[in-house]
Amino acid sequence: MTEELRNSRLTPRWRTILFRRHSVVTRLTHWLNVLCLSVLLLSGLQIFNAYPQLHWGQYGADADPAFLKIGASESNGEPHGFITIGSVTVSTTGVLGLSKMGGEWTTRAFPAWLTLPSYQDLAAGRRWHFFFAWIFVLNGLVYLGYGLLSRNFRRDLLPKRSELVPRHLWREIVDHARLRFPKGEKARRYNALQKLTYIAVIAALLPLMVLTGMTMSPGVDAAFPMLLDIFGGRQSARTLHFITASLLVAFVVVHVAMVILSGPWNNMRSMVTGRYAIRQEGPEA
Repeated sequence: MTEELRNSRLTPRWRTILFRRHSVVTRLTHWLNVLCLSVLLLSGLQIFNAYPQLHWGQYGADADPAFLKIGASESNGEPHGFITIGSVTVSTTGVLGLSKMGGEWTTRAFPAWLTLPSYQDLAAGRRWHFFFAWIFVLNGLVYLGYGLLSRNFRRDLLPKRSELVPRHLWREIVDHARLRFPKGEKARRYNALQKLTYIAVIAALLPLMVLTGMTMSPGVDAAFPMLLDIFGGRQSARTLHFITASLLVAFVVVHVAMVILSGPWNNMRSMVTGRYAIRQEGPEA
């Protein structure tokens, strides 16, 4: 046996296989969520600009203490933007509180390029926000119904007991921190951190965001007055809505970063065509 033949037998051969990772319903609802959440974020910031303060409790007005405020003030004849959280104030000129429009400084919590519409118009922002909010809710119900009926949640998102062991979770945290992503057969399934994160978003973060949004509507409050009691008032609901939206933005940022770092083409293909590629040891196909 020649040395070249011996080495070829000792060297493992790898093949690339494609498997079905995401169904049509999952892919369609995912991309519709991307559209809805983008519009909801931009129009939500437009609505926030109309009153850029957050309170806790039943009341909220200029004279009431706010634990978060974005605004502008003048010092030594110069305007300055700021954000105040509790007793801490940070200068944010040019980003938050004060930004340039048409070459002139304008008092505005979030800049024009980050709101929908770009000009200050509360009524238009509310129309965009409410329209896409209902699309988002209906789309979520479709996804939820499909996930339950197809047992997709139980199969793909429910973590096993062995995955919830502290040692296992810590190892996954370390692997993520070191950008070590699952390979081969392990890449077929979500890891424990992914499962727990998706469950938290689907079962807690999104419902809380929807319910607090509904609590800010006088019409909904009239039909379901218990919402005001649950969330401690409309201003508390507004604050919780802002916090949950911020957490959702943080989730999306981390999610997109992980998609890019773990293989953008493969991940995008799986969410467009449903097919995900993994490398397996074995004879070439």
